[in-house]
Amino acid sequence: MVTTRLATPADHPGLMAVLVEMQRHYAVPCPTPEAILAGLRDRPAGTEILLAVEHGTITGFAAVAAIYPGPGLQPGFFLKEIYVAASARGSGSGKALMRGLARLTLERGFQRIDWTAARDDLGLRGFYEALGAAPHPEKIFYRLTGDALQRLGSEPEA
Repeated sequence: MVTTRLATPADHPGLMAVLVEMQRHYAVPCPTPEAILAGLRDRPAGTEILLAVEHGTITGFAAVAAIYPGPGLQPGFFLKEIYVAASARGSGSGKALMRGLARLTLERGFQRIDWTAARDDLGLRGFYEALGAAPHPEKIFYRLTGDALQRLGSEPEA
């Protein structure tokens, strides 16, 4: 049976293994173990990590940040990342994470969860839609990073 709970510092070593796997899955560079543990320890306020656990092993996680305002000037969560270890896919870990996140959202008095998904990942989109989530094609996802972020952040006040 898969259960969910918020991560504690004691979970960081086990979570690190899942984070390393995720970096390999996406074929992106992975920080050192020390840097990963420091990132988990020093993550920004308002960031939560929900774990999926089966038989004492972390099988996946969802990282969310509280956001405000939303519609009606209500708070919500932005789901930054959800990942289930390859060995646990199909076990119900993904659905357990989304269910746990929905419960956490309601417990906090928040009104919504927002997230993005790759347009071409039809399996993932089907998973989300089967949960009752609706795509919002009228929204476009933007990212400011790298040189553009540096340039904008370096501009003097007008």
